[in-house]
Amino acid sequence: MKLYREAGSTAEAPFDVVVTPETAGWHHSGLRVLDLDGTHRLSTGDSEALVLPLSGGCTVEVAGETFTLRGRPGVFDAVTDFGYLPRDAEVTITGSGRFALPAAKTERRLPARYQPASATPVELRGAGNCSRQVNNYCLPHTFEADQLLVCEVLTPGGNWSSYPPHKHDEARDGESVLEEIYYFEVAGGGMGYQRVYGSSDVLAEVRSGDVVLIPHGWHGPSMAAPGYDLYYLNVMAGPGPERAWLICDDPAHGWVRQTWESADVDSRLPFGSKP
Repeated sequence: MKLYREAGSTAEAPFDVVVTPETAGWHHSGLRVLDLDGTHRLSTGDSEALVLPLSGGCTVEVAGETFTLRGRPGVFDAVTDFGYLPRDAEVTITGSGRFALPAAKTERRLPARYQPASATPVELRGAGNCSRQVNNYCLPHTFEADQLLVCEVLTPGGNWSSYPPHKHDEARDGESVLEEIYYFEVAGGGMGYQRVYGSSDVLAEVRSGDVVLIPHGWHGPSMAAPGYDLYYLNVMAGPGPERAWLICDDPAHGWVRQTWESADVDSRLPFGSKP
């Protein structure tokens, strides 16, 4: 399985990024990124999904509902509103911008819904040069879905995130099995770096539009090069009967969390504004 997918390598017009369970070589998680100036129609099939603006805004028609997504200028500017798409639905998206469509296979059909930006919890995690911002869009404690888990992480230039390295590939107390997609954007045309190790092995320079797949193994850090803020969208889903994001730190590096107690959160956070 190829875990690093360079920008453009998975494109299928009108999508710049297409990752399905079949193309990823796994069973649950998927992501499409749509560049749109007009109208696009799609079917969700056997997956639930979100319409999550990365830039711009749109109107979403689905299952008898119409949502107007205000969106945002860009991922570093603000938290966004989003729409939830149930499985077995016909969807029409009309607007201008760039939209992430994270998805997960599901057996259960939930109602279509709109989530305002103001309802998404923003978390400042870590401290010092491990400070980062997490926008918790679609997690068990923030938004109801059947299998889909979605958040985004914004890391100031020079900082490390997804750290200490962690994993979620065993069904046991304190850990859940989740397939994870990282989709990256980097401010200013710069670069960052992503590490995955253990049962998988990746050390990749990442730029805007790149994707890293994490079927198993320790992952982290995600490294923002000095001068270039780093963004990534995390999409997760798995086979467990409980929708849960439970992780296990690499025991060789978990002690790093203790150092945050005596350090301040990076003053560059939070990014942008939250309505």
